[in-house]
Amino acid sequence: MPNVYQVPQALTCLAYQPRVRDFLSAAYREGRLSHAYLFLGAPGSGMLEAADALAQCVVCPNDGDASCDECIRVAHHTHPDVRHYAPEGVAGYLVGQVRSIVEDAALSPVRASSKVYILDGADRLRGTAANALLKTIEEPPQGVMFILIARSADAVLPTLVSRCQQVPFRVIPNDVALELVERGTGADKGEARIALSVAGSPERAIAFLSSPDRRAVRRDVVRTLGELANDDAWDVLCAAQLICENVRKPFARAGGKSAAPSPVSDRDAEYLSKKALRQIEEAQKRELTARERSGMMEAIAAAESLLRDVLARCEGAVEPVVNEDVEDVVDRIAQSCSTAAALQALDACRIAASDIARNVTPQLAMEVMLLAIKEALV
Repeated sequence: MPNVYQVPQALTCLAYQPRVRDFLSAAYREGRLSHAYLFLGAPGSGMLEAADALAQCVVCPNDGDASCDECIRVAHHTHPDVRHYAPEGVAGYLVGQVRSIVEDAALSPVRASSKVYILDGADRLRGTAANALLKTIEEPPQGVMFILIARSADAVLPTLVSRCQQVPFRVIPNDVALELVERGTGADKGEARIALSVAGSPERAIAFLSSPDRRAVRRDVVRTLGELANDDAWDVLCAAQLICENVRKPFARAGGKSAAPSPVSDRDAEYLSKKALRQIEEAQKRELTARERSGMMEAIAAAESLLRDVLARCEGAVEPVVNEDVEDVVDRIAQSCSTAAALQALDACRIAASDIARNVTPQLAMEVMLLAIKEALV
């Protein structure tokens, strides 16, 4: 039986979300965990981390000790009974994607006594895909838990909301987020602030600081903005191309400039039909496309972060800039532009992010954004 006086070790990572930690701990101790949860909150509030922590409690044979092999596998996203999902389609979850989840949920666990399905972006479960999942959540197989993650309940199918236990997450205070990044990476406060401004959440900021490729993209963006005053249109287009190529660089090393890495080994391929192989390859390509677009959004966020510093300088703000490592670039741009120009440049970033979300070609969105920023600032 779980210790009725202690928070499971796996849930102690939610110290910055005490209400969530205590709520989930009490449900676990008292043996009344729901079969379906809906985590609600802003990106960066720790919902994915909480989902992993709860999954550790569910599959761990030692009351969620966070240190056994089962818990380590969950933390590394390699546990066969804890599955993570994100929308594979441009408009959201694909019907085939949800049907595969439903089919898998009907199978027995591989290692643990229970299975956990974590669906990020549940507000993008729509139409037939949402209805395909609804019946399984209404009548779940024994020992199956679903954790849906979304910004707000209003964006989720009402019938799905009604079948789930809602768990609201508060926005993590900036000083807490900084502490999480510093503790998770050993970075100083300045580096942590930059990473958070680019990546958006503590988890992504930690991953950003550990990735030389992602940090290099940010340097490319900063250098490009700093040189816009002296660049002509051709230079700007070349800079946009370089940024896009560097965003794709990790994927190119994995399996060619535009190709996905081989999803299965030659040995395993012998036992799969051509249709199954094609489906796996298509899913892999969709994943790479989603990761590339995520990288482009991060590049846009880097530009937006720098331009916010420029705006602060134009307004005479006394607070230190976020991008303190390139403060000279911030000052140089601010000296030659107005508040209105900085706001117009920031609007170009917003439009580019919206274009990427609507499936506009990443390089085209970057080219248009940089040209618009140049027009605004110069």
